[in-house]
Amino acid sequence: MKLDHGTWVVVADGEKYLALRNQGDTEVMDLRVVAHEETSNPPARDMASDRPGRLPDSKTGGKKGPLSAMEETDWHRVGEARFAETLAGTLNHWAGEGRFERIVIAADPRTLGAMRPHLSADLSARIAAEIGHDYTNMPVDGIEAALATA
Repeated sequence: MKLDHGTWVVVADGEKYLALRNQGDTEVMDLRVVAHEETSNPPARDMASDRPGRLPDSKTGGKKGPLSAMEETDWHRVGEARFAETLAGTLNHWAGEGRFERIVIAADPRTLGAMRPHLSADLSARIAAEIGHDYTNMPVDGIEAALATA
């Protein structure tokens, strides 16, 4: 992928993001950090307080009989979805301020899916590409290499 000078790249997952700006040109990519944020999102097992509840099995019509377990809420995933929504709001704000003309969003598929419903029309018009890969644990030069082959 070739990026024009000034194109932003946002690399994200459900817990952190890194916003980069291409200081180079279409031939030589030179990404520089513009902003970053990381949140603490412990594993779901550390956030659960109890075992999931139980309800009478619907097949017995509420009469005494076997109990069915209720699905436990995965608070870790809830936290990831909230982070993605907040990131989408931040990107919407930056697009409204005119901080970038074009942007590439690289995030794991779950984060991309959580962000999409919250992207403004203004931001959506500026998206040059969406990449469904998680590059958050790569150094900047690794991100550049990954984007060059994307």
